[in-house]
Amino acid sequence: MSKEIRKILLIEPGYKNKYPPIGLMKIATYHRMLGDHVVFYKGDLKEFVFSQVLNDCLDKLNEINNTIDWRRKSDEIVGYLKSGHSTKLKTFLDELDQSSTNQIPLFEIWLKHFSDYYKNRKYEEDPKWDRVYITTLFTFYWDITIKTIEDAKCLVKDQKELKIGGVLASLLAKEVEAETGIKPFEGILDRPGMLDPHIAKAKHLVIDDLPLDYSILDEIDYNYPTGSAYFTFMTKGCTRTCAFCSVPILEPTYKEKIPTKNKFALIDERYGEQQNLLLMDNNVLASPKFPEIIQEIKEMGFVKGAKYVEPNQLEIAIRNLKKGVNDAAYIKRSYSILKDFIEKRVKGEIAQSVYDIYDQYQLIKFETVTKENILSASEELKDIFEKYRNKAPRNRYVDFNQGTDARYVTDEIMKMISEIPINPLRIAFDYWGIRKQYEHAVRLAAKYDINRLSNYLLFNFKDKPEELYLRMQINMELSEELNIHIYSFPMKYIPLFGEEAKHRHHTGKLWNKKFIRAIQSISNATRGIVPPERSFFQKAYGSDVNEYMILLYMPETFIIYRQLFEEELGLTKKWKAQFHSIKSNMELWPEAKAIIENNDFSNLSDKTKNAEILSVLEFYTVTREDVKKSDDEYLELRKKFDHLIESDQFMDLTLTYDYEEREPSPIIGEH
Repeated sequence: MSKEIRKILLIEPGYKNKYPPIGLMKIATYHRMLGDHVVFYKGDLKEFVFSQVLNDCLDKLNEINNTIDWRRKSDEIVGYLKSGHSTKLKTFLDELDQSSTNQIPLFEIWLKHFSDYYKNRKYEEDPKWDRVYITTLFTFYWDITIKTIEDAKCLVKDQKELKIGGVLASLLAKEVEAETGIKPFEGILDRPGMLDPHIAKAKHLVIDDLPLDYSILDEIDYNYPTGSAYFTFMTKGCTRTCAFCSVPILEPTYKEKIPTKNKFALIDERYGEQQNLLLMDNNVLASPKFPEIIQEIKEMGFVKGAKYVEPNQLEIAIRNLKKGVNDAAYIKRSYSILKDFIEKRVKGEIAQSVYDIYDQYQLIKFETVTKENILSASEELKDIFEKYRNKAPRNRYVDFNQGTDARYVTDEIMKMISEIPINPLRIAFDYWGIRKQYEHAVRLAAKYDINRLSNYLLFNFKDKPEELYLRMQINMELSEELNIHIYSFPMKYIPLFGEEAKHRHHTGKLWNKKFIRAIQSISNATRGIVPPERSFFQKAYGSDVNEYMILLYMPETFIIYRQLFEEELGLTKKWKAQFHSIKSNMELWPEAKAIIENNDFSNLSDKTKNAEILSVLEFYTVTREDVKKSDDEYLELRKKFDHLIESDQFMDLTLTYDYEEREPSPIIGEH
């Protein structure tokens, strides 16, 4: 007897993140190997449910009358299904072909059925999925993750088959179970038969060792900024037990070498060769087999100066469509490839010829694209596509994305790293105590002509605010001295456990709300990047520690719109005079300091009755809305760094998302 095909739904909550869900990509491979039907979705599950209802409705209407192109009318159908408005339904039905008049009552019955099915949540009574997986990421995405889990309960036939895993699920397992009633899976799937011990084929599969299913990424609209890249681990775990890090909990056993080459061969065969190599290892330099790792990276084609020519992506998509490998993904990918081709690669008469083929096979709008039409059109398009597609050689890069441990760096190790196209070299600088080892590692990098470096600078843990400045200053000075570029990214510490892990508001013992907000405000214009130029660094963070500490106390609006308040309005000078006057008064300063550091400037008269303190606090009540975004220097800086990020994939991959992406909020206080 053949095994029943299960319907498997993979879900990533709708938070913003940089990297695709590697765990789900492996699980997708696993279930396809077992012959199951797999679907991936990222975002609000209400929208996912609606898309499923819409597809069922279109299938039903097509079953009744397949001479009508229902997908061309999907906009009208969407409007009715969501509103249930009878006038819209009548207008829609009246516009149908006259030959279908006698079927209108049947269309009406089914349209009303699906609208009622969606609006009254009847889908909850009829779950479609045999198993649902939800991946989780940072603990501070608690609210959106819990909502996703609750929304998913009605999608799975048996809630025992609702599987929750990942970072948050492992670190806050008891809290997740208490909140949702679902016991999460903790850790990684690194033993055979962990999910389906009753299925013979599954008993021998180690999910964590499987190649990634890249096709699921084309099922969704969300674009991860990683671009064309292999994602893999050469090692697992870490030899350190840093108190601020979750790795010892998530990956408690250090694995010094994981076989990788064979996985790449499978990826190349199915999805095409990838441009870059993103290694997600947590401490790759700790491995005694690091020379073997470097050699394997080279054998994969990542040697210094290596070039990459993108394979024929349309050919790959068509090949997988013909094999029936994830039709939904490859229909969407084919459409995206063809759309990009006509918009960017062909012009004039050739563009018109391509457009005519698209039009003939209804490939202009996604709603009308079908697998059959793509396959038919591809026969006419393949030679044109191959001739005009992008074949320009591009540089290949290797990125030890989670950072390298300066304490393991030796001259020999740095020489080996320099033999691969590392870009950037990320060296951890988590706290001031490792500054000597960090500086030694940077100097070795420069010795071997590695001139583009990056690091996260953890703050708000056990560090002093001054130590963040000193670490940024070291990076600026080393960049200047060694003629290299070190980009710093301040990253705020958030606890791993407890209630404070569930949001971003934690304040370290040596920090306060005002200081944290000040760092975020300084970073806002540059979207979290601290570039190495001395002029920028000193302007943004102060020429010395004393200036920096004053900046931390400065009103938020004054920090962001520096030019406006310093030069045009002259208010910064007035604030400084009153601030220093209060700060030097030991009777007034403790009270004023407590209010400022709490970063809440509402109802000031309830916080103090002292007129001198109130006079300086008034400066903090100027909101960003009052400024009306008129600071030319601030806006120019934002434009510069927006362009830098758009044109540099590495920058995009290093952003912490602690900055504000859109226009600043007019609210002063903790966010």
